[in-house]
Amino acid sequence: MPLVDIQLIEGVFDDSQKQKMIHDVTEAMIGVEGEAMRSVTWVRVQEVASGEWAIGGKPLSAADVRAVQAEPA
Repeated sequence: MPLVDIQLIEGVFDDSQKQKMIHDVTEAMIGVEGEAMRSVTWVRVQEVASGEWAIGGKPLSAADVRAVQAEPA
């Protein structure tokens, strides 16, 4: 029974985006495991407060993530 955790900084993604993540990750897992595993595939979205997540010792805020999202691809 697979368990997939998605950890996000709080306040960056809205409910519909989080639901899409859950759906798409579930579908990806079923693509690997097979349809019979759908009922036992768990996906959890956990949000971490803005500023309580750091990379290289530098805390990240929701505003930092939004700035990255706004950058051209």
